[in-house]
Amino acid sequence: MERVVSRLRVHGLQVLSVLAALALWEGVARAGWVDPLFVPAPSSVGAAFRTIGGAALAALGDTLGKTAIAYVLAVILGVGAGLAVGSVRLLRDVLNPFVIALYGIPKILVLPWIVLLLGYGTAPAVFYGTVHGLFPVMVLVMGAVRDVDRTLVTVARSYGATTWQLYWKVLLPAIVPSVLAGMRLGIVFCLLGVLVVEMFAGVRGMGYVMSSLANGFRAPELFAATGLVSAASIAIVLGLDHVNERLSHWRG
Repeated sequence: MERVVSRLRVHGLQVLSVLAALALWEGVARAGWVDPLFVPAPSSVGAAFRTIGGAALAALGDTLGKTAIAYVLAVILGVGAGLAVGSVRLLRDVLNPFVIALYGIPKILVLPWIVLLLGYGTAPAVFYGTVHGLFPVMVLVMGAVRDVDRTLVTVARSYGATTWQLYWKVLLPAIVPSVLAGMRLGIVFCLLGVLVVEMFAGVRGMGYVMSSLANGFRAPELFAATGLVSAASIAIVLGLDHVNERLSHWRG
């Protein structure tokens, strides 16, 4: 009971903080301390959302659909490659410098080549989103596998564990925290990658909508669209945090 009350108190303070920030923003905007052409008041943003709400939600659904595909691919490829490279020392020694180098390269540099090869639309957005989200997951999983206590592996082998059992019973439970951390990072990177492609090479989606609103100097509508994307991203990350708590008992 005490824990529930404490959680409600924290949530209440969080809500009050957001309301206070919005009230301050509204006051500053109404006082004319900021240019409404670039920083509209929250009341104007709310009115703008009612104007673009239907179209924005449809565009957000399109963006989230592409992000979901990119995210699934990034997690599958990132976890699989991280396990393979991290658990085989020869592969790790040979490929680790290349993986770190690719992780450090700004992915925006390859976007023109992706558009050149795949054109406009869904394919480049999914591909770029996958590339954007793949490396954070892979790097974290590689590091987690490398840092697994070798005593656990030795004991499992001494009891006759097969390679499959070694991965399933020892390595995977040990790296669950890193996998979940990679998944939380991956979803944000995948969403960012999809939005970037939609802004520069898209024909629909929230990135395309936001780019059009910015080019038209429609600041209230742009703030409303940005808030919608931010709310969706926060909800997804909080959902993954909930999954993290539910799986915490599996960590070994």
